[in-house]
Amino acid sequence: MSELFSPLALRGLTLRNRIAVSPMCQYSAVDGVPQPWHLVHLGSRAVGGAGLVIAEAAAVEAIGRISAADCGIWNDAQVEAWQPIARFVGEQGAVAGIQLAHAGRKASTEAPWLGGGPVLPGNGGGWQPVAPSPLPFDAGHAEPAELDETGIAALVAAFRAAATRALAAGFGLVEIHAAHGYLLHQFLSPLSNRRTDRYGGDFAGRTRLLRETVAAVREDWPERLPLLVRISATDWSEGGWEIEQSVALARDLAALGVDLIDVSSGGLVPRVTIPLQPGYQVPFAARIRREAGIATAAVGLITEPGQAERIVAGGEADLVLLARELLRDPYWPRRAAQALGATVVAPVQYRRAW
Repeated sequence: MSELFSPLALRGLTLRNRIAVSPMCQYSAVDGVPQPWHLVHLGSRAVGGAGLVIAEAAAVEAIGRISAADCGIWNDAQVEAWQPIARFVGEQGAVAGIQLAHAGRKASTEAPWLGGGPVLPGNGGGWQPVAPSPLPFDAGHAEPAELDETGIAALVAAFRAAATRALAAGFGLVEIHAAHGYLLHQFLSPLSNRRTDRYGGDFAGRTRLLRETVAAVREDWPERLPLLVRISATDWSEGGWEIEQSVALARDLAALGVDLIDVSSGGLVPRVTIPLQPGYQVPFAARIRREAGIATAAVGLITEPGQAERIVAGGEADLVLLARELLRDPYWPRRAAQALGATVVAPVQYRRAW
């Protein structure tokens, strides 16, 4: 029996298999509102057989978008637009999830196919980014405004409110984005957090905002539904956040009611050397799972059915997240099932092909 196609219970939800669609920004929203593109994009992956479909990073406030074309979940119009998407995903047998995010100092940029460069405040629709410390992400980027404690409290409230809206939109799972150099990750790493107040300095100070955010979201998010957190296990940069701190953080998050750690890496600082190879982040997921005693998801250059099967069967992670591979082939889970001798029931409209 294939372990990849065994169910996974997370609180009151059961995923039909261990394959998840990684949240991938589509840069195709209007005023933070998802469009028909998002319904087709996410719906196709649910039809394709994934057990969990996580919608892309949805900003918890307007200035938290990476670009002006990012999705959001800070108002009721966005909730209304997400509802048919979450409903359709669920109707195909997948669990619909959404990632709650704030870009921090990496906000106000162009879409990737427009170059991805910074859009400065007052220039063509740019806005003032915020961060733990006034350190730009890179040359040419705006200097972010340092958040004071009033701003930090408002940010925690924004994540809490976003989770409430996610429930109203019909999502059964939320993931807090604390990876890839975005705002919560910026607070975690000493490379971007130079604060001397209670939100900086030592490990306890730098992790405080994430812990407060998780506690606030868990308080309002239903007990029966799972809460995930995505982290970057390492900054791949000397003096930055590292795997040992990730293990300690995972223990703290488990105690706060987090059910699974989605383990990625990098993104905090530009021009770092990352040893890219198939499954290069899997050892981080395995170590966190083993040492922190919490379920994990592995992501990063997972492309082959046998590879995904070995990750789950070997106890390295409880879930595999696929990104680019599912952009290339929305039906990868169905092809993987055939390769691994598992059975996946196709929608009635498609059964003649499967």
